[in-house]
Amino acid sequence: MPMIRETLVVTNNDQGIAHIAPMGAQLTTLADGSRGVLLQPFRPSTTLENLSHGRYASLNHVDDVRIIAGCLTGRRDWPLLPAERIPCTRLAAALTHVEVELEHVDDDAQRPRFYLRVVHEVAHTPWPGYNRAKAAIIETAILVSRLHMLSAEKIDRELDYLRIAIEKTAGDEEWEAWNWLCAAIAARRGEAK
Repeated sequence: MPMIRETLVVTNNDQGIAHIAPMGAQLTTLADGSRGVLLQPFRPSTTLENLSHGRYASLNHVDDVRIIAGCLTGRRDWPLLPAERIPCTRLAAALTHVEVELEHVDDDAQRPRFYLRVVHEVAHTPWPGYNRAKAAIIETAILVSRLHMLSAEKIDRELDYLRIAIEKTAGDEEWEAWNWLCAAIAARRGEAK
């Protein structure tokens, strides 16, 4: 099985406006043997459009799971900094960021495969690791990104299980992220919260 890392992908449009999207990034080796990353954004998506036109992105690894939850619930105003070697931006909160450049695209009507070459990687601060609540937020965020594809029963089963980790190990940041995600699920279902 391929190694997939959950990350925050930052791309910029032609006007330099940044877009932040949580996404699984698959580690890969490019045809010439160099390190690469495979991204597969669904159509339509801003990330897909920005990569198609701008050809650059930064992959940002964070421990503040509110950024992941926030991007899925309409909270996208997170501080950014210029990337170091590509014309793009990165998250100021990134513990590590990886700068990538588009190598080639395998087109697909639903989910094109963007192969990107690693240009530069920087570790800004040591990664403290995730507690169970942070991991539960990431899993809940993935559920929220797939609400249109999953049954209500599946979502409820997953939430019941993930809630255990939240209740046992969440701090204030994790509770805030959890509440944002639960509100998004309720809104999708037309429930009042």
